[in-house]
Amino acid sequence: MATPAQDKQKEITFFDAHAAADDYDVFTPEASARLVDAFVRLTGLRPGARVADLGCGSGTFTALLARAGYDCVGIDISAKLIAVGRRKHPDIEFLEGDIEHLPFPDASFDGVLLSGVVHHFPDPSRCAAEVFRVLRPRGRFFAFDPNRMNPFMWLYRDRASPFYSPLGVTENERPVLAHEVLAVFERTGFTVSTQYLSGLAYRYVASQRARLLLPVYNFIDAVVFGLGFMERLRPFVLTVGTKR
Repeated sequence: MATPAQDKQKEITFFDAHAAADDYDVFTPEASARLVDAFVRLTGLRPGARVADLGCGSGTFTALLARAGYDCVGIDISAKLIAVGRRKHPDIEFLEGDIEHLPFPDASFDGVLLSGVVHHFPDPSRCAAEVFRVLRPRGRFFAFDPNRMNPFMWLYRDRASPFYSPLGVTENERPVLAHEVLAVFERTGFTVSTQYLSGLAYRYVASQRARLLLPVYNFIDAVVFGLGFMERLRPFVLTVGTKR
């Protein structure tokens, strides 16, 4: 059976609705900063490099990258979130665009940040191909996505779970398996590696009941999944690749 395509209208409708709140940062500021620090460390890109933040939302990570000295542009499928980003960060370039059909010439960027978007694609092959196309030779990408091997991510966010909640996600989303993401980007032509990350504290989830449990989840994430033997069960998969 063929993998279904991403329903883009559902993505747009979902994220346009969040733009009305003028704030769609699910992570604490400290967690967002940790992800950008991981981008800097794992890509090895130096300040001044041209970087595209794909799935930028209202520009939280784009702004952090710009503050770190990168020449950034943010792209998101939600025109309303892009409008929020432009208003909040007027000195940064933001564009409405589809990751599977990026509005850039070949070899336009030194780096790409995939801001929690790979798991929004039932089949990320076209996403990977576009990242490959817009990167320069030896260009680097960095992606972070929820890990299907993490018990919390599976129980709460995987449709196969009896405790799955559709609140706060689109029908396109599913936590990823690291080896599957790695295989897609390797087939595209990247040299790829995988790491796992814990300690990314959430400040918001859509479900009010789940929100009450966030302090408990954040504590377990930081203390339990930070242990070395829990590495592959950590809540987030980091995928890093170099264009061959």
